[in-house]
Order: sequence, then C-alpha cells, then structure tokens
Amino acid sequence: MFWVLLLLPAWAVAGVACARLCLAAVRAAAVGTTDAATAEGHDLTLYEAAFLCGGPRRVVDVTLVSMARRRRLLLARTGWATVVDPRGRDEMEQSVIGAIGPEGQSLIAPVRAAAATAAPVRGMADRLVRAGLAVPEDGTGTTIVDGVRQVRFAALAVVGLGAAALLLPASSELPRHVVALWFALPLILTLSCLVIARIEVHPYARRASPAGQRLLGALSRGTHGAGDRTHLTSVAVRGVRAVGEPDLRAAFAHREHPHPRQGQGLGGARGH
Repeated sequence: MFWVLLLLPAWAVAGVACARLCLAAVRAAAVGTTDAATAEGHDLTLYEAAFLCGGPRRVVDVTLVSMARRRRLLLARTGWATVVDPRGRDEMEQSVIGAIGPEGQSLIAPVRAAAATAAPVRGMADRLVRAGLAVPEDGTGTTIVDGVRQVRFAALAVVGLGAAALLLPASSELPRHVVALWFALPLILTLSCLVIARIEVHPYARRASPAGQRLLGALSRGTHGAGDRTHLTSVAVRGVRAVGEPDLRAAFAHREHPHPRQGQGLGGARGH
C-alpha cells in the first residue's frame, strides 16, 4: 500500500493549486465588474498595450523597434544600439535615448533594464491602474498567472508521483491499472482547470485587469495585416518574436555581451 502514500500528496498538490486558481478567478471577476465602467471608452496606445501584455520591458522593446524601423536608432545583430536621431518624439523615446547615454551607443540589455524602470513607465503603470486596466504588482492579475503556473506544476507532480507508484514493487492485490486510475483522477482535475482557465481568462496577461484583457482581446484581433502600425501592435502583444526583420530580431537575442574590442561596437552597429 505504499502507493497510497504517494496518492495523498498528489491529491493535496492538485487540490490546493486548483483551489488557488479558482479563488484568483473569482477575485478577478469581482474586480472586473468594478473596473468595467471606469475603463469604458479607453483607447489603448501601443505603449499601454505593451505594458499590459508584457510589462515594462515590453514597452521598451516596442520603443526600440519603432525607432529602429524609422531609422532613428540602429540595432546591430551584435546586441548594440546606436542613436541616429537624438531628439525623442515622446517621453519613452527620450527615456531610451537617455538610457543609451551621452556617447550615443550602448548594449541593448542595459538600455532595456534602465528604461524599464524610468519615470515614464512608472507613470504609465499608475495611470493604467487608476483607469482600471492594470492591477498593482501584488494584485489579482499576478495571482491568476501564478495560479495557472501552480496548476501546471501540480499536473506534472501528479504524473511523476503516479509513475513512481507504478514503478514500486507490487505490495498489494490491487491491479496496477486500478492504481493508475486513482492517480488519473487528480490529473483530470488539474487538466480540467487548465482548460477552463484557457477558455475564460486567456491570454494570461500578468499586468492586465479583466477590463484590460478585454481591450487587449480586441487589439489582438487587429494584429493581422501589413503596415508599420500593425507590425508594432504585434510586437506589443507578442513580444520581439513578432519582429519581422531577422537582423532586428537577432539584436534582442543578446541578453549579455562581453566588453567590445576597440571599435567593435560602433562598427557592428553600422553594419546593421
């Protein structure tokens, strides 16, 4: 009966994870009814959509891609950013240019990190929270995302515990397929919760409130087609993987970069 000692934690992990996700969904629904009137009539900007979908760094990514496509910033495959036009057209562009520094060139990774914590992004976050479109750092939106992650982990844990129970030497007259059925029950519970969560609250936007998610859903339906605006909207919703240009996409792949040799950085950026 050693398999029972594995079945009990499987049920416990599955039950706790699913309960947390359900409670998070109930809280989010309650917040959504309150936020709906406040968010009515709000048109999301690209920066706001990027923040709701991917957080502060997604906002910086959209800014970098926008400036690069307009040839006001050069992003090299080697992970360097070079300023071409030092005059930012909005506060986000000014923040990115300021993060690059007075030399007009920097690695992309530290620029993303610095601009993501700058005043323009913080101010936009506060405005979205006040408008009922975003949740605070410790709000229900984070709970929903973490709840989905916990249910996924619980499903994997149930599979692992079930496999371990089946690999144990037979110590009872109970057939192994019956033991497998007992472990299938908590697995069905977790998978059902994941399916319901995907139908009801997908996409799992960490920052967006239910009202914000509704606006994002409408925005996502407009990401198909051609044009610079459509392309930037796709980047705001899906991230840099939606960037069409291979060289530009490769520039964001360099999260870390060794110190350049003499003349390497500027030459690499101009090579783009």
